[in-house]
This record gives sequence, C-alpha cells and structure tokens, in this order.
Amino acid sequence: MAEVRKIKALLYTEKAGRLEDNVCPPYDIISGEERERLIKRSPYNLVNLELPVDTFPDSCDRYDEAGKKLSEWIQTGILGRDSKEGMFVYREKFSVKGREYTVTGLICLVKLYDFSEKIVLPHEETLSKAKTDRFNLMNATYCNFSSVYSLYLDPAGTIKRVLLKAVESKPEKEFTDEEGVTHLLWKIEDENELDTLIRAFSDKQLFIADGHHRYETALNFKKHLENQKKLSGTTADCMMMTLVDMDDEGLVIFPTHRLVTGLDIDKQELLEKISGYFDIQEYPDVSKAGEILEKFRNKHVFAMYDGGEGFTLLSAKPQVDDMVFESRSKAYSSLDVTVLHSLILENGLGIDKQNMANQINLRYTRSSEEAVERVRKGECSLAFIINPTQINEIKDVSLAGDKMPQKSTYFYPKLKTGLVMNQLNQRG
Repeated sequence: MAEVRKIKALLYTEKAGRLEDNVCPPYDIISGEERERLIKRSPYNLVNLELPVDTFPDSCDRYDEAGKKLSEWIQTGILGRDSKEGMFVYREKFSVKGREYTVTGLICLVKLYDFSEKIVLPHEETLSKAKTDRFNLMNATYCNFSSVYSLYLDPAGTIKRVLLKAVESKPEKEFTDEEGVTHLLWKIEDENELDTLIRAFSDKQLFIADGHHRYETALNFKKHLENQKKLSGTTADCMMMTLVDMDDEGLVIFPTHRLVTGLDIDKQELLEKISGYFDIQEYPDVSKAGEILEKFRNKHVFAMYDGGEGFTLLSAKPQVDDMVFESRSKAYSSLDVTVLHSLILENGLGIDKQNMANQINLRYTRSSEEAVERVRKGECSLAFIINPTQINEIKDVSLAGDKMPQKSTYFYPKLKTGLVMNQLNQRG
C-alpha cells in the first residue's frame, strides 16, 4: 500500500522575514487583487513562484521566471534546505460558527501511484488546462511548493499516538493568519518514530481531499522524466502530501454553491420540468436557507434563489434515491451535487457537462451570501445553495473507483503554501 518517506525540506530562512508574510493560500483560490496584496506584504511571498504572471503582454515567460527566482532565493539564502531529513506535524486551529476546531496532519513525501493501483484514490474530476499550467511550473522549478491534502484511516490509532506525542513540545513555527486560523508546525526527527509512521502507512490507502490537479501533474511529470531517462537521482517519483486522519474531529467541509449565468430563465417553466423529481416549497427569507437545508441533511435538498426576499426549496422525491446516473456507481448517484447537476442543471436548464467543465453558464462560490448578492445584482440568473459533501461520501466514491463532479468539496481551512517545500532534483 502507501509508501511514505522522509523529506529534506526546503524552508524559508530568517533572512526572508516573518513566515506569515511569505506563505500564501493555494494557487487556485488566489485572485489578482490578493496576489498583489501578498507581494506588497513581502517581496519573498511564495505567490511569486506558485502563481507567476507574465512580465510583459503576450509573453509566456512566467514559468521560466519562477524557476530563475527560485534559484535566486536559494542562492541568496532566502530559502534553505533543512539540515536533516524528517517529517512535519502541521496543525490548524480555527473556529466555524462559534465552534472551535483543531485538525492535525503529517507532511511527508509519498510515492506516486497510478490511480489504477488503488493506493492513492481521487474523488473529483480535473481540468486539462489546470494540469498544463501546473506541469509547466513543475518543469521550470523542479519543486513542490504546496502539498496534496489526503486522508487515511487509522482505526488502531498508531499514527495518532506519534503525532500527539510530537505536539507535546513547543512548535517550531506558529502564527495566526488574517482569517483567524492559527498554524503550527513541529518536526519529527526521531528514527524510531519515523519508522513507526512508515510502517503504519504501509497497509493504508490514501484518499485525495484537495490537490487532484497537482497529483495528476506529478504523475505526468514523473512519466516525462522517465521517458527522458532523467528520473534517477530525483524525488520526482514522490509527491509532498499533508496526510490527515479521516476520523479527525477537526475536518470541516464547506459547501460549494452553484451560480447560473448568461441564461434567460423562466422559473415556472423550470419548476414544471423538474416537478416530477422534486417537491417544491416557497420560503420567505433567503437568509434562513442554510438553516433550512441543515434540517434535511438526510435528503437531497437545494435552495433555489432567483431574487427577492425568499427562496424555493427543492426536495427530491423518494424515487430519486433509487436512480443511477450515467451508469455510474451508486455512491456517485447518491451525491447531492450529482442530483443537482443531472436533474436540474442538465435536464432542467440544458447545461451539459462540457458547459459545466468550461464554466460557460456555471460559476461557483463557497459563500451563500455572495451567491445571493450576485443574483440580486443581476450578475447571475439563479443560485443553488446546497449542503456540504460528507467525509464518508468521499470515501465511498473513491472506493467505488468513481469521481465526483468538480467543486464537490471545499476543505476548510486551506493548507498554507510555503510552510514546507520539496525540491525534486535534490534527493537526501
């Protein structure tokens, strides 16, 4: 099963300044405005490398520039390799709706496996455009700047015991970000503890929670180096991961709401089309949509908003539970997002899968308030507010060898990029 390895990490040095000024969110959630703000905070912010932009119009130099800047930062001592191999314990402490959470992960290298081997399992579809972007960056920098977020099962608690022992000491790094999330980092160097972790993972499957594009890119880059006979002597047969126990009580998944744009929609006509599958009920206050949805977590329910003060609750009729979509698995067919996409977006509105993948008439947001506001402003025709995907659903879809529609999960909080990095052309 999974082979985890120690990492001789690339890290920010004291010369770079405060660590909190140099780390950044994952590349795919950084807006242009946030990118500028991060760079103003520190000229060494990792967004320079993780999300490079072209220096000149019509230029394609951004990947090469990222590679040059990485070399420069290493040569000038902004970044430096750790003195000894090990693994890192990464904790995030945060609050959601007044409740306090702590989630604990292990940062290490994981041997790359094709999905067909069923050792590392995906749960979401990916886009080729994003994979091309990540491949070009990896090819220019030979570095993992961010880790893939993956889950595992540890019923015996062996891994948990090692991690809890590690966090008894003072963390090597600790800071609180602008969202109020506290990030803490410890390093495990004890060979006995490391061997225990390596053995404990050797019979486990890993479930990708976040980072599908990066993992698939790593697979493609490994094959690229193999074809060129350049893989030997690198760590490109591995991917840096943050591994979290699937039963960790700190795991939080936010819903990703759907926004329909660019279509003239007759609400009554839509409701008539889908009335065979859904019970339809009007509610007076859209600000209560999340509370209403929470009460029906055991059903397929969606809050449809088309403007005004209220919303329409769509509750799937019993026969929907027995439906199988696209000859896919029962786990896939049982997802809220599958029911929404298949019966409402496709059958009701005519938004097919290619349209969804290219985001022609479909947008996403994790904020229900933003979804409502964009409809009120006329930027979108409809919003569908949904419940979050559950952890057990991710496991079931993955084990079924299936994949969820894109944007089915949003793990919160996101892992910081730049805490720990891995140079692919430096082994040991």
